Amino acid sequence: MPIQQVLSNQRVPVKIWTDDVDEPSKQQLANIAGLPFIHHHVAAMPDVHLGKGATIGSVIATHKAIIPAAVGVDLGCGMVAARLSMTASDLDEKTLKKIFDQITRDVPAGRGQHPDDRVLVDAARPFEAGLNALTARHPTLLKAFGKFSKWMNQMGTLGGGNHFIEV
Repeated sequence: MPIQQVLSNQRVPVKIWTDDVDEPSKQQLANIAGLPFIHHHVAAMPDVHLGKGATIGSVIATHKAIIPAAVGVDLGCGMVAARLSMTASDLDEKTLKKIFDQITRDVPAGRGQHPDDRVLVDAARPFEAGLNALTARHPTLLKAFGKFSKWMNQMGTLGGGNHFIEV
């Protein structure tokens, strides 16, 4: 997909890979692009939308700086495109539906939707002792981030909000 828009009234340009961006998101992108340590340009992907601290769906390269707020609340979230040896036309509608149904069975999705999933809770257990030691030394972490049981129920899931799988 080619670049759809370029905002160029700031220190570095903002290259946007969609034509559907609301004005508050454009302003947030422009604010980031005006920072003195932004390298080359700011990129906005097709899922771009207003975020807390930084625009969701943005890619921000910096020079000798880190912007923790740019990570957002869903650390590790990203987009991946996998090239296969086949095309969509190689699969009929029934086969595509079977593939999609299997993915939705295997990859839990949604925030807080899986409190009884023992596999997810068991997968998080190795982290529990370290997290307990960390919160014993820094009790304010619990106030800032809540109980670990909340994120344990999301570990290994697709998550919620604008997270998706497309076939």
